[in-house]
Amino acid sequence: MMNQLDSLFNFQQTALRVRGQRQELLAANIANADTPNYKARDISFADTMKNAMGEAGTALASGVTSAAGVAVASAGGPLSLMTGAAGGLATTLLKTSPFHLSATGSGAGSDLTNANSDALYRTGTQGSVDGNTVDGDVERNQFTDNALHYEASLALLRANIKDMNTALQP
Repeated sequence: MMNQLDSLFNFQQTALRVRGQRQELLAANIANADTPNYKARDISFADTMKNAMGEAGTALASGVTSAAGVAVASAGGPLSLMTGAAGGLATTLLKTSPFHLSATGSGAGSDLTNANSDALYRTGTQGSVDGNTVDGDVERNQFTDNALHYEASLALLRANIKDMNTALQP
């Protein structure tokens, strides 16, 4: 019974996580609109959802790459940071003991790490003297669109929970 409930809500949980990660990327783009040489990033929701739903058991340990495609260092303790080619930081969790739990499945970080590694750099619509590719109008439009989709996903989830509660009433 619990497996059926888990599988029923897994898609919506993953969709909300991917939407949340995309919202963070878009907010970072807006916040860095005046930063010289900042490259706007975004993820393809459809591709990231396919990857997240297809790789539900992918481990987060070694072999993770940054959004710029730079391999993350595997030494340096349980949390390693490495500056990528675009100046961003990549993080990875390492197991330092065989007794540590693996970060796999539908845990808090699995879909988010996949979404972050799928981040692409947005091409600028018009040139910029300082090398910044953020277009404020495009970013605000994408941010609002993503927020509306997030709210719609929440409304659908609420409706499913309400239907399930109604079905379980004696």
